[in-house]
Amino acid sequence: MTRAEFDVVVDAPPEAVWEVISDPRRLPHWDRHIVRVEGVPAGGLREGVRYTTEMRFFAFRTTIDGEVLEWDPPKRSTIRLTGVLEATVTSTIEPLAGHRSLLEHIVDYRLRGGPLGEVAARSLGRMGGAHLALRHGTLAQKRDIEMRYRPDRTTDPD
Repeated sequence: MTRAEFDVVVDAPPEAVWEVISDPRRLPHWDRHIVRVEGVPAGGLREGVRYTTEMRFFAFRTTIDGEVLEWDPPKRSTIRLTGVLEATVTSTIEPLAGHRSLLEHIVDYRLRGGPLGEVAARSLGRMGGAHLALRHGTLAQKRDIEMRYRPDRTTDPD
């Protein structure tokens, strides 16, 4: 297993951060390799829920199954991913002064062998590696959260 970690300060309280990052249907907004997410219940995630993410690497498509192992809103979640990517993703949100939060993602992962695993590894390498891909996705989440959460805003951006 390899580990990638990234954390960022977000100008929003933990509840606002959780509201955005806890919805895997938003994953295509943060990662261009993710085509769609299916199977998320209308009421959202909780421990034991499973869902499927469709990913695209060049001309290849694959699915990655997610299972919620830990769900403690608005503090922490742990999701197990299985498929060409085997991973455990732990996301933690800590409150900071001034309605800000520290968002941290830790991903322990390995890519499975075979042709699709090799394509995924090359694609990840072209993105600069797992750490850079995680950084890119987390900063996209930060932008999404901060656009949605503005104390002076009166309308929903969606």
